[in-house]
Amino acid sequence: MVLLDTHTLLWLFGNSENLSARAREAMDSQERCISIASLWEIAIKKSLADPKRRLYLDLSVSRIAEECEREGIQILAITPADCERVEQLPHIHEDPFDRIILSQAMERGLALVTRDERIGKYAGVETIW
Repeated sequence: MVLLDTHTLLWLFGNSENLSARAREAMDSQERCISIASLWEIAIKKSLADPKRRLYLDLSVSRIAEECEREGIQILAITPADCERVEQLPHIHEDPFDRIILSQAMERGLALVTRDERIGKYAGVETIW
């Protein structure tokens, strides 16, 4: 099973050319999951007042969750162990969404499908891009 970073999920649903061949292959050949934190991140970014930082997306968060279910993409809850792992992470990456997604990958032994090079600097997590 692979864990998709938020941007990976959005690019997957948008059939974006930004996805690498290796990322597509991993997502096609393995079970997929996302963090509930990705849905939270999408909701926050859709609500931003600053038009330069705002995420413009026609799909609601509920609709994205429905699409995940339809596509067989599991949504992972955040556990206390995931939160404790965040405490232990070095501060290579400061984004709280990326830190919890990274922690979930580490806690479950999942490869993380992400283009974010900072995540690859953490020991103990496999990244695919």
